[in-house]
Amino acid sequence: MTVPPTTTPGGTAALLGALGDTRVVELGHPLYTGMPGSPNHPGFRMTLERRHGDAVRPDGGSASNEVIITGGHVGTHVDALAHVSHEGMLYGGVDAEASQRGGRHTVHGAETIPPMVTRGVLLDVAGTHGVDTLDGGYGITAADLAAAAERAGAEPGTGDIALIRTGWARNFGDAAAYVGKESGVPGVTEDGARWLVERGVVATGSDTTAYEQIPAGAGHRVLPVHRILLVDNGIHIIEHLALEDAAAQGVTEFVAVFAPLRIVGGTGRPLALVSA
Repeated sequence: MTVPPTTTPGGTAALLGALGDTRVVELGHPLYTGMPGSPNHPGFRMTLERRHGDAVRPDGGSASNEVIITGGHVGTHVDALAHVSHEGMLYGGVDAEASQRGGRHTVHGAETIPPMVTRGVLLDVAGTHGVDTLDGGYGITAADLAAAAERAGAEPGTGDIALIRTGWARNFGDAAAYVGKESGVPGVTEDGARWLVERGVVATGSDTTAYEQIPAGAGHRVLPVHRILLVDNGIHIIEHLALEDAAAQGVTEFVAVFAPLRIVGGTGRPLALVSA
């Protein structure tokens, strides 16, 4: 699908109008202090630095503003290719140690993630299994993804984004349950990752902390799917997606719109992602 560029006022309306009968579904979680996140990353904190009444202008006006402290892998976000190395190398054979000198990555940083407006496919693996939520620690295989694609009537292809629903976002309100240290977390296996690689996707995401299968009690000790996707094939990973509304509305194919922050030299980019 070709989407015409627009820079005029009301551009969003024009874009949606060009797509015909459309609706917008938010696929990102709101950011708030105390929200669940990976134990490998700094969390999100926000507080009011100035409150109304702390300073009052001569005409009676006042303003409030906030301070935000966060890691790059908080909430719904996309992994930069600088995020993971294997045996000292980033994607494309880049020396990981050399690339991170000076407090930021000079190669494959978050600012190099391209803005994406592309075809997305929602693979509802939980729905394919007839459950609201996959069991903790369940491994999503190539066969699972193929079955979900058949159910959706849409298979991801070259340049597409494949989003995988496990139903785990239903636990997002309970940080301990969502992180799943004791229960494990459902996610894509190495076999499933290679299925996506073969289809040439540019990015793939899920509604969990780490995208890939986390066995019960194992934590984030090893993450082989991150290596397959990020290091070996240069495919971006999106984590902490909110996919329940999309699944409830029967979304299968959609236009995925990414608008992440351009954090120079960072390893991840918080983003807003919508489907139309």
